Amino acid sequence: MIRFGPSGNSESFYDQGYKSSVQMPAWLRKMGLNAYEYQCNRGVKINKKTAEELGQEAVRNDIFLSIHAPYYINMASAEEDKRKNSKRYILESMTVAKWMGAKRVVVHTGSCSSVSRKWALKTAIKVLRETIREADEMGLTDITICPEVLGKINQLGTLEEILEMCMIDERLIPTIDFGHLHARGMGCLNSPEDFEKVIDNIENCLGIERTQKLHVHFSRVEFTTGGEKKHWTIDDIQYGPEFEHLAGILIKKSMEPVIICESRNNMAEDAAKLRDIYINCGGKFYEESSCN
Repeated sequence: MIRFGPSGNSESFYDQGYKSSVQMPAWLRKMGLNAYEYQCNRGVKINKKTAEELGQEAVRNDIFLSIHAPYYINMASAEEDKRKNSKRYILESMTVAKWMGAKRVVVHTGSCSSVSRKWALKTAIKVLRETIREADEMGLTDITICPEVLGKINQLGTLEEILEMCMIDERLIPTIDFGHLHARGMGCLNSPEDFEKVIDNIENCLGIERTQKLHVHFSRVEFTTGGEKKHWTIDDIQYGPEFEHLAGILIKKSMEPVIICESRNNMAEDAAKLRDIYINCGGKFYEESSCN
């Protein structure tokens, strides 16, 4: 089934008196959502006991869990120590995912501002291969790494680069951030056809099965000539892209991705808006997976 949920915790979660992410699954279920991306973006700091409790609550409330690994990962760094640390951060995130019962770990691939894109891609792929091998040795085979399409021009993470990375192992699933794609392309996603071209490209590279189960990030994004500048909310209609265009393609192709909303501050509320747009476009969202 298709899944909708937030990246991290909305301000309203804390405004309502909640304090722990362990409480998020039940809170999200009440909102009729069924996914949650736990944030390790500033470091992998959650302990095993808390991770297990969060995982138990997710199972109880039918919430699909993923984890966002630290933002500062750079598999394409010119410095060997930073590449080694990046590998360690990914493996630490995967270990937490194992504790939590999360199935996917979203990974930033890095920057290529000080090296050539060709060298950066080749190096990142090498580090990714090493990470997969070490993850298998650690018993983390069932955790899926999801390299993310990034929004800034000087970052390694165009759609083509991410797809090339994912082609090295059939277990890899790309994180397609449509706001980032829109920003990198200076506002390139303006019609259903624009979105369908992206999906067709993914399918041609990775096949139907992985395309059907994509990991998706969505929000409106402000951009400059350097790419992504700032994430906004679904109500900030002066920024794109429009989810209606994507929703129609998801329905047309019978896709069942996990859709994580990264709107600024009210990501859960906007995830519910994305779900409602999907339903209004004719998509089926099974109420037994949320709160009746």
